Amino acid sequence: MAQEDLKAEQELAAIRALLIEAYGIEGDVSPLPGEHDLNYRVRAQDGEQYLLKLHAPGDVDDLGMQVAVLDHLAKTASDLPVSRPVLGRTGASTVKVTVRGERTARLLTWLPGDIWAKSASRSRVSAETLGHLLGQLDRSLEGFAHAGTKRVYAWDIGRADMHLDHVDLIDGDDKQAAVRTILEQFASSVLPSLDACPRQVIHNDANDYNVLLNDEGRVSGLLDFGDMVETWRVVEIAVACAYALIGAADAVGTIAVLAGAYHRANPISEAEAGLIFDLVRTRYAVSMCMAAKQIRENPENTYLLVSQEDVWRELQHLERENRAVAIARIRDACGFAPVAHAASVMRWLERNAHDFSAIVKPTATKPQVAVFDFSASSPEAAQWAAMDAAAAEVRIMDHIRAQNADFGIGLYGEDRAVYQGDAYETATSGERRSIHLGVDIFAPAGEAVHAPFAGKVAFLHDDAVAFGFGPTVLLEHVTDTGEIFWTLYGHLSRETLATLTVGQPVATGESFAALGSAEENGNWAPHLHFQLVTDHLGLEGRMFGVGVRDQWQVWREVSPDPSVVLGLSVPASVIVPRDKDFLVRERHRRIGRSLSIAYSATPLKIVGGEGAHLIDEDGTRWLDMVNNVCHVGHCHPRVVKAAQAQMGKLNTNSRYLHDSLVEYSRRLAALFPDPLNVCFFVNSGSEANDLALRLARTYAGNRDVITVDHAYHGHLSSMIDVSPYKFAGKGGEGRPAHVQVAEMPDLYRGRYRYGDADAGRKYADDVRNQVLALAANGRRPALFFSEGILGTGGQLTLPEGYLREAYAHVRAAGGLCLADEVQVGFGRVGSHMWAHQTQGVIPDIVTMGKPIGNGHPMAAVVTTEAIAASFANGMEYFNTFGGNPVSAEIGLAVLDVIRDERLMHHCRVVGDRLMDGARALAKRHAIVGDVRGYGLFNGIELVRDRETLEPAASELDFVIAEMKRKHRILLSSEGPHHNVLKVKPPAPFSPEDCDYFLGALDETLGRLSP
Repeated sequence: MAQEDLKAEQELAAIRALLIEAYGIEGDVSPLPGEHDLNYRVRAQDGEQYLLKLHAPGDVDDLGMQVAVLDHLAKTASDLPVSRPVLGRTGASTVKVTVRGERTARLLTWLPGDIWAKSASRSRVSAETLGHLLGQLDRSLEGFAHAGTKRVYAWDIGRADMHLDHVDLIDGDDKQAAVRTILEQFASSVLPSLDACPRQVIHNDANDYNVLLNDEGRVSGLLDFGDMVETWRVVEIAVACAYALIGAADAVGTIAVLAGAYHRANPISEAEAGLIFDLVRTRYAVSMCMAAKQIRENPENTYLLVSQEDVWRELQHLERENRAVAIARIRDACGFAPVAHAASVMRWLERNAHDFSAIVKPTATKPQVAVFDFSASSPEAAQWAAMDAAAAEVRIMDHIRAQNADFGIGLYGEDRAVYQGDAYETATSGERRSIHLGVDIFAPAGEAVHAPFAGKVAFLHDDAVAFGFGPTVLLEHVTDTGEIFWTLYGHLSRETLATLTVGQPVATGESFAALGSAEENGNWAPHLHFQLVTDHLGLEGRMFGVGVRDQWQVWREVSPDPSVVLGLSVPASVIVPRDKDFLVRERHRRIGRSLSIAYSATPLKIVGGEGAHLIDEDGTRWLDMVNNVCHVGHCHPRVVKAAQAQMGKLNTNSRYLHDSLVEYSRRLAALFPDPLNVCFFVNSGSEANDLALRLARTYAGNRDVITVDHAYHGHLSSMIDVSPYKFAGKGGEGRPAHVQVAEMPDLYRGRYRYGDADAGRKYADDVRNQVLALAANGRRPALFFSEGILGTGGQLTLPEGYLREAYAHVRAAGGLCLADEVQVGFGRVGSHMWAHQTQGVIPDIVTMGKPIGNGHPMAAVVTTEAIAASFANGMEYFNTFGGNPVSAEIGLAVLDVIRDERLMHHCRVVGDRLMDGARALAKRHAIVGDVRGYGLFNGIELVRDRETLEPAASELDFVIAEMKRKHRILLSSEGPHHNVLKVKPPAPFSPEDCDYFLGALDETLGRLSP
């Protein structure tokens, strides 16, 4: 054994002996890297693991600081994934040892995971979870103080200017120049700006060797508190970002993700958000100076060289980024406007738009406009890309003339494939610039260009490259509150540049430029590129005219939609489609989080539908087994045509006479027996049930309600009150005093089950019990709520005679009975138009929603003349949108399709096929406990044991996930135990769809079998 190896083995033996003596721990020891301390991984014989740190001699203050901070975090943030001290046999947290001199030993709990630098699981979520962890940590450290943190520390970015003296130690003139520039910028602009930022103790060293990741790429631990210092809080983010972005495809995107996550855990200020990018650059500069200095002092310490190659490479990447765009992206990630004054500029434009001049053809009072589609998804995209400028000009002008238009436009926000070449590459994101930031106005070369409002010439530039802007002018403008912005005019004539000078004033409506020909405008068909600019990004006249889709939330602030300036009679912009991750983040940010997302782990972006299928952004078709709203099929052409036709004529309220409204009320009422013949129209099932409750209370003169357990009747406050599914669930406030809850008639797991011929009467007896409970307090029911099939109860079909007996008990006490058909109406049950008809009853009130408009927001209440008359008591009932002509035409179209396509019969035939197939599956798979339903409203209940009926909720989650992942079938769960597979597809669900579903379910259930 070599002398060096022998010495190392003797050292490890001494450490093993130390562990036994001081901590009573036997096990293996292996060394870990470290700059000052000696670090070891300990694998104890009992399976536990630890981190042993032997602190360098003289680090008394540093050691005391680290001990104190872990004690502090144990009290304030015990759930953070940081190492916790392990006390020795004497109860002390430190032990004196002699290893390479006198040192102090500390034993800490081991944190699981791989070091960030070596992990193969690094991803966006790594940066996100690191930012979140550091935000939580710094929030816990706000009240921490220790003398050791008040040091003048070379690794404190807040003191970066002290490294200017070390720049000359760096090898390479290019590196020296870059570092010196960054440090001088820090001293002159960043450091003064930091004075507005909060200071506190921070970890200060979340580098890629101090952060651990689990197999999913999430942060599982943070190591080494030896670099803590009291400094500006934002430094914490910058240090972490400097290492997190190493190797990332999108450096600034990584910074933004980490900073945004930190902000959500520990909100930062706008000032801090604006400094992060420069502080990351500063950290790199400090790192290069420190490495150069320390290598001169200790050339044998290879740890100092661990990340320097990465540092220089990433610094070069950052230097190629547009600083203003980077800061805007970080601001956006932290919830601040990417361009602080952009909203103010847009408000000024909106307030003053009536005074603006037309940019071309100002004498045309109502110019006719031809709209061109140059998007990458256009059917003509390949043709446009193949044309030269001359051919494109001919085609464009021919189309404008054919449309009898004054000019043509190309749209803002359009994703175009025509932008080719290196000029459209981005620095690090890996995505090309392809989103159009302006509006193109097509007119002949020489067409005059007019200023829409007053300004002055700010920049003149001739972008004389193929497919560039050609001659370009930026006019500068100032709002009444002092915000500066610009308007950009590209593809002009060279003569324009010759006639203008920087600083020259331009009046509203003044003709100051002309369109250039292809020979001078960048080789395009003659047109004006008009663009609003709130921040020219330091590019001045070389401003980008095309942005990056992945950064659209920033670019649309830098160059907002100019439609407000143009004031055209046609849309001049399009919505820029975004990826699913962005949409999820924006939903969480801008939409109430109580609005859930289906399949939240792997959400779908649905862009189309047809029949029983939904279509995602990639064109994949998904069999929709849960959407009973689009009852006659997604995008049924007859319903779509009816909506479009009436929308093109008139849409107003029901106070005017409309043939369609009267006809629809006649057709709808005809679907019910007498005396149900009076209609009210509203916009949702919740509104319908709320109105029904008002009708009942007015007619009966009572307020109390009886509802069925676990029922759901709507989201309005009045309906939450009568929905045990909500008021007795998570976040609910309990049963209101005016509500009585009747037992849910569950024939599978309730008190009275299949085979009990008298179950209906027995369950209805509990409705009678609720009536008697009211009577005991001198009260009577106003209304009894029930569905014909209990949806949220688990797709439960009612026992025979239940509603007949329940209705009798309620009516005997003077109450009314309501059939909620919002989920199950319009022929879905197959045997009848309405689910309550399977019980042989006639309600006093029926409510309808969801399928009534095939996705259009409409609903209805049908009741008797007597009940309706009692409601006409002088207080007018008016619903702004209920019964509008468009809704009436849509409702009629839905009824026509149900009739003409024999959909009720179809639901029965295919529903029977589905039920027979599901019952056959129950014979093969013991986990299928019950199959129930009518037509195409079905429930398949999964249980772990058919005797105990233990719910198989997690197994159902697996089934739903696998049916989506493997078979592209969309399903969801229902019932009090979340173990019922609910099946309620659009009515056009075909026999082939049914067989495909049953086969896929058979295969999936088979994987659950033991």
